[in-house]
Amino acid sequence: MHADKIGLALCTALLLEVTSYASSNSDEWKVSGDFRAGYVKYNYKNPPLYIDANGNIIGSSSTVSRGHIDSNGFYITPKVSLTSPKYKNFMLKATVAGATDFGINDEKYESRNFVFDPHERKSFILLQEAYLKYETKEHRVLVGREEIVTPMIDTDDWYMLANSFELAYYKNSSVKNTAIYGGYFSKMAGVWDSGANGTEFHYMSDASFVASEDKVRAGGKGVYFGAIQYNDNTQHNFKVWEYYAVDLYNTLFMQYDYTNEFTTMKYDFGLQLINFAGVGELAKHNSTTINYSLYSARFDGSFSNGFDFATGMSKYSGGDGQGATLGAFGGYPYFANGMVFHFFEAESLRNASSYKGQIGYNFDFMGIKNIWAGYRCTYYNLDSHYSSTKDGRPQEKMILNGIQLKFGSSKGAYFRGTYEGVQIDNEPNTYSLRLIGGYRF
Repeated sequence: MHADKIGLALCTALLLEVTSYASSNSDEWKVSGDFRAGYVKYNYKNPPLYIDANGNIIGSSSTVSRGHIDSNGFYITPKVSLTSPKYKNFMLKATVAGATDFGINDEKYESRNFVFDPHERKSFILLQEAYLKYETKEHRVLVGREEIVTPMIDTDDWYMLANSFELAYYKNSSVKNTAIYGGYFSKMAGVWDSGANGTEFHYMSDASFVASEDKVRAGGKGVYFGAIQYNDNTQHNFKVWEYYAVDLYNTLFMQYDYTNEFTTMKYDFGLQLINFAGVGELAKHNSTTINYSLYSARFDGSFSNGFDFATGMSKYSGGDGQGATLGAFGGYPYFANGMVFHFFEAESLRNASSYKGQIGYNFDFMGIKNIWAGYRCTYYNLDSHYSSTKDGRPQEKMILNGIQLKFGSSKGAYFRGTYEGVQIDNEPNTYSLRLIGGYRF
């Protein structure tokens, strides 16, 4: 066993010992954790390169499935947090996390599993959180590393390990039903959503999805943000978030939701606008062009008999930059997307539209607690002037069909199984499978 795997195993054992000690010896310090295991598989009909019995080189075409290579693997990702008691409205939190496969996976099939760094493909340990927070009823100030959730920069904790960010921010809640935010993201870690080595913290500019030359010109910059959110706790919820990635691009996010009930149905009608525009050094050069908007609407609902549904539609404007912005930094607030693949199998979503339909069932209504199952279909109407295969064949549509089974709540055992198939013009049909479960305490 490699030294890094031994180190992670020893660290996990030590964290378990600390957990046992803190839980049994102190009522003031809080220990929490998430011990997760998962198997992931991405079948792109494009096997890794290998040499057959006759000495022929087989597999791995750069034109099939945009060059994505079949990937699969099993991983363990332990995470333990220690939170201090409040003292004069101050508190501390530290979280240690890691990932390992204990050497059982085939490295040829790990290029797109998004757990290890795709170049090094080895186990790692990370100080995921380490922050100081001051909080009262009306004010919150936080400095350090945190797994934070905002619309366009997000923890995105749906896979094997969450994103985390080095940041500082202030929240004011002194106005009734209103929250005002301001702050600065400096760095991030997160293999799934970082454009750098996600097993380590890198500047936000380096973790972005823009071209490498734009990252160099940005020179280790972060993202300023400000927001205002209004929620009357009955029907109306409105929020505006502004993110300014220095020398890269500006993101304006606006969303309104109206929630209500009609006979046995609770529903949510939402409208959303997201605008992306290049700024500073990026806007002065042509290596990455970012200038487009995304308009979306949704209508979701749930019934008293356990069934629920979700619908959404989106329209992308004629500008460019979707590949450099969508999903960057872990933000996936989009109303009409797939369960797993999201929307990156198409060459471009420029001038495209998408439509989502989903139906699900909550088994609580059958007396089986904390289980939900659902089916989702997302259809993309692509503009073939902009979207094509790597060898130049046009793409006019992409269809994503997914099923998901979820079990568990915020504490205790949990499981989430997701399968999604992708059909896109002039490419082989592909699919992904994720079976992820664990125990939270």
